[in-house]
Amino acid sequence: MRKILFVCHGNICRSPMAEFVLKELLRRRGLEDRFAVASMATSTEELGNDIHYGTRNILRKKGIPCSSRRAVQMTRRDYGEYDRIIGMDQWNLSNLRRISGGDPECKIRLMMEYAGLSRDVDDPWYTGDFEKTYEDILAGCTALADALERGTGW
Repeated sequence: MRKILFVCHGNICRSPMAEFVLKELLRRRGLEDRFAVASMATSTEELGNDIHYGTRNILRKKGIPCSSRRAVQMTRRDYGEYDRIIGMDQWNLSNLRRISGGDPECKIRLMMEYAGLSRDVDDPWYTGDFEKTYEDILAGCTALADALERGTGW
């Protein structure tokens, strides 16, 4: 089973949104038993907190199931546990490389790269625009699910 980790700053908005979106896309394609999907933070600011209500609301509105969970921070040990680690923005990528010791196995990617773009997923904590964040994450996760289905997501 391949393991995919989504990471953002606090693990309450973007990374759990991506986690639940990809899980649902994989379920719809009958691929859920081939991939384990999780999310974590690069910071300690939101540790123990549940998903942001804005994330929960947009997922519910879009028909994406989600469950209560608690924000956790990624560690160097987690780097070895996952096959692909996907950050939401350049700041996340920088922190991920610091945490992992420089990405020695080339596992770290930017979310929007899967959609053919080299830009960040805006943080709705600051923008308040959960709809736009969802659209970006859906585009990235759909392209990732397509690649995983073809066997080219690695």
